[in-house]
Amino acid sequence: MAAGLRKRGRAGLAARAVGLCGQWLRRAWQERRLLLLEPRYTLLVAACLCLAEVGITFWVIHRVAYTEIDWKAYMAEVEGVINGTYDYTQLRGDTGPLVYPAGFVYIFMGLYYATGRGTDIRMAQHIFAVLYLATLLLVFLIYHQTCKVPPFVFFFMCCASYRVHSIFVLRLFNDPVAMVLLFLSINLLLAQRWSWGCCCFSLAVSVKMNVLLFAPGLLFLLLTQFGLRGALPKLGICAVLQVVLGLPFLLENPVGYVSRSFDLGRQFLFRWTVNWRFLPEALFLHHGFHLALLTAHLTLLLLFALCRWHRTGESILSLLKDPSKRKVPPQPLTPNQIVSALFTSNFIGICFSRSLHYQFYVWYFHTLPYLLWAMPARWLTHLLRLLVLGLIELSWNTYPSTSCSSGALHMCHAVILLQLWLGPQPFPKAIQHSKKAH
Repeated sequence: MAAGLRKRGRAGLAARAVGLCGQWLRRAWQERRLLLLEPRYTLLVAACLCLAEVGITFWVIHRVAYTEIDWKAYMAEVEGVINGTYDYTQLRGDTGPLVYPAGFVYIFMGLYYATGRGTDIRMAQHIFAVLYLATLLLVFLIYHQTCKVPPFVFFFMCCASYRVHSIFVLRLFNDPVAMVLLFLSINLLLAQRWSWGCCCFSLAVSVKMNVLLFAPGLLFLLLTQFGLRGALPKLGICAVLQVVLGLPFLLENPVGYVSRSFDLGRQFLFRWTVNWRFLPEALFLHHGFHLALLTAHLTLLLLFALCRWHRTGESILSLLKDPSKRKVPPQPLTPNQIVSALFTSNFIGICFSRSLHYQFYVWYFHTLPYLLWAMPARWLTHLLRLLVLGLIELSWNTYPSTSCSSGALHMCHAVILLQLWLGPQPFPKAIQHSKKAH
């Protein structure tokens, strides 16, 4: 009898759940126009798009030819470690020396064994397909929490990008591995798990150094939330993890490991550049040009930190103080404040990169809807924002790049930067409110 009651209870709960789901779907159908425009429907639209992506990604894997670029080189590099070589200067692949930190070695060592020493390309593609879907899930969770971007935009972020599907499942680059860890880190920061978020951030850096473009935004957030004294343990987590992961290589040849895996002066080939094709090759390779880009990068970061992120009326140095000792009492950081600082910091770095190669598109592709829709200037209509997205996609799909495609990419980046500067920011509003309240 008790068993029968439990069964009827479970059946009743299931029926109620189905009924609620049905009501939600009927309401969504009745408000189908709002379904595309209201951010509160993000999760519903995301679920539909993820299901569609399963089929699209499967079709791409089985119908579009795989192109070998770096996968064999990755496997040769980790095979050297497996064979007992821990001197980074001695680790090489078909495309040159190993230039990624230790986290890359461990992750791709796992892929080496999972794919029969790197020979089972189809298995590798399916693993990267799962990685792609995991990336989408983490990105959608971020957008759900910020509640700023209309759901119709997500179609262009998912199904409409050939280049991103290619980077994940047809090229098997390491960039997507770094980015999925980065988006996991951001989700942890949004959940106020700052220590775990910093740990995942450091893991992402250990796969590929481009994640450091998010670091200025993360540092600003840590100082805002905790002050210098409170931020140091979080920064310590990042540093200690790098040392622990790199320890076998540091013990063998510390200078070789650091100079290879964190080589800030690495020279890029002009033939692969997406963003500077309209320049003469001599200027592209000139150190003066690189120094000018670095100066512009740091200057713009400083301007955003001073004028767009830090608007309390106090000196920027007040961030070093304990939050309880500041003139303006601290408020918990909102999801939009966290995401805005991180995405803007990365985007500024992208704009002034010495070179962008085709696989680098995933460094900022999934952040573009937020940058365009979360803080829009009034003059930037939905149509103009979609045009910017389309031109960026077209520029990254033009192979080989041309002067026109590179120029169009810079023009689109300039439009986004301008609207980030002129549009409303999440920081001032929250801080002004806290002033009134106190």
